[in-house]
Amino acid sequence: MDFKKKCEILNQLWSNYRHDQDFEDFIEYNDIGLPLASFIDEGLVDSTPRAEVYIGETFDLLIAALDIEEQDYESLDEMFFEAGKVE
Repeated sequence: MDFKKKCEILNQLWSNYRHDQDFEDFIEYNDIGLPLASFIDEGLVDSTPRAEVYIGETFDLLIAALDIEEQDYESLDEMFFEAGKVE
């Protein structure tokens, strides 16, 4: 998946669910990757090779947490739909 799209999706998660108890453990564990993806997506900081590693790992953990196949998702909602979290 495109790095920019990963940042966008992780920013959606961070912005909309960081206080949601269902994501509490995920948010706590990914306390670097999520805000970093958000800052990059919002244009507040530039990416670096090290940032790409953190964000890639965070995105992989999101795929695993949702128990879905990795593919080119367009949004967090699409990932939630694939995971059966929304209809």
